[in-house]
Amino acid sequence: MKKYIALLCLGTMTFFSCSDLEEKPVGIIRPDNFFNNTDDLQAAVNGAFANIAHNNYWGREFTIALMLRDDMADIGDRTTQAARIDVNDMSMNDTNALVANFWPQSYVIITAANQAIEGAKKTPGDPAKVNAIVAQAYFARAFAYYHLVRLFGDIPYVDFVVNDVSQVNSLSKTKEADVYPKIIADLEFAKQWLDDKPKVKAVPGKGTAAGYLASVYLTLGNFQKAYNEAKYVITNEAKFGLGLDADFQDLFNATKTASLKEPLFTIDFNNLTSGNYGQDYTAFFTGSLKDDSYSYGQGFSVAVPSLKVFNTWDQRDYRRAVSFDTIIRKKTGPGGSLQVYPSSDNEKAPRPHIAKYFRFPGKAGANGRTSQHNYITMRFAEVLLTAAEALNEISPGTTEADGYVNRVRARARNKAGKLVSFPANVTPGLSQTDFRKMVIDERRLELAFEYVRWYDIKRLKIGPEVFGPNGLEPHAKFDPNRDYLWPLPGTELAINPNLKPNNPGY
Repeated sequence: MKKYIALLCLGTMTFFSCSDLEEKPVGIIRPDNFFNNTDDLQAAVNGAFANIAHNNYWGREFTIALMLRDDMADIGDRTTQAARIDVNDMSMNDTNALVANFWPQSYVIITAANQAIEGAKKTPGDPAKVNAIVAQAYFARAFAYYHLVRLFGDIPYVDFVVNDVSQVNSLSKTKEADVYPKIIADLEFAKQWLDDKPKVKAVPGKGTAAGYLASVYLTLGNFQKAYNEAKYVITNEAKFGLGLDADFQDLFNATKTASLKEPLFTIDFNNLTSGNYGQDYTAFFTGSLKDDSYSYGQGFSVAVPSLKVFNTWDQRDYRRAVSFDTIIRKKTGPGGSLQVYPSSDNEKAPRPHIAKYFRFPGKAGANGRTSQHNYITMRFAEVLLTAAEALNEISPGTTEADGYVNRVRARARNKAGKLVSFPANVTPGLSQTDFRKMVIDERRLELAFEYVRWYDIKRLKIGPEVFGPNGLEPHAKFDPNRDYLWPLPGTELAINPNLKPNNPGY
């Protein structure tokens, strides 16, 4: 990673990473010449979040990789970039172009957070106000490392400001088991100092930090702490401005998401771009090719559901209708009227497509490459399901755990304002095994295409099952000894041999 030292350009309250430096840092911000007040500190913190809303991270490379890796999304147009196919098909290697883009961008986010954390030590003002601001940077650092450690296992851990490449050119990997306590410590600091109810969801609050702590502990199999943190969020949902929104579709309508209470944290794509910042390709990648339904243009059919994902989803579930586009519309010719076709007439990917991001992107540029989406990284429904799953592992058969799932299902029964009977409440008295299977499947449906499923597959070690011949997306190549971890970029290992060896099988 020594090639990627962030050159950060400070301006007003928001700043962006202008470039990634190769070999030599040229313009690193030094805390002793910038952090003169809390406004400066907030500007530095904002830089970490600006770097999340980047083409190489949440805008395309990282999120598409996560979506393709799970068993809910497949490659539709197989003439697309080979790197995407390799991620999907479990055939990636250490030269994968997606990883080569989002790996350094992850460290750009971390670098910006580290600069803010160091700068806070020198920022004058009320210590409580300084801590409340810098707590956002601690969250941003934990957010980036939590993704990295789940994908790669042992990783370089940098928690200091890099002023010279020599500081990182001999770093070794930090063991996965040692990275998690650092993530937890950052989130604990954030939970202590963040505001109860931030003005916008693009700023983390106490509930955000606790929600992520619950997720971390669930990943680690510490079910009691996962339950405790999730319960803390649920108990304080009104105080934190959280809850379930009435209509599931509103969660994916760019014109409505800014006013929702359900998100714990969002990545704000506001239809403004600067280079690779603000570039949002999710609609573009998931929308149907040659579909003229929408004024902003067609999609590219890169990430699409397997037909089995669609066919096995109960047709009575409103979330199914929200999640998929089942028809495409083509113009008969220049100036011609729109004609409705079955989705099978899409020659590149003859199946339904993902509609969560393509249907309502708000003001969108060509082919949806920019949007007003506030992408939800975690929402209250996930916290409810985390609490239910963790409680089942601690004390099976409780009505409390049933109730958390029932809240999610009750919302799903609100079909655009019309109350229906499906999905029914949880059958009381399920065994621990049956409840576990039920709640994991509820997560799969409720959070479909929201970049959560791969992490569930990994933490539960169910790859051979979900990618097997009876799975939703069979992959004969799935190797549990290799494919739960992704390869570190080979270029990084070549630059710094201390990062060797790569993960097994790469």
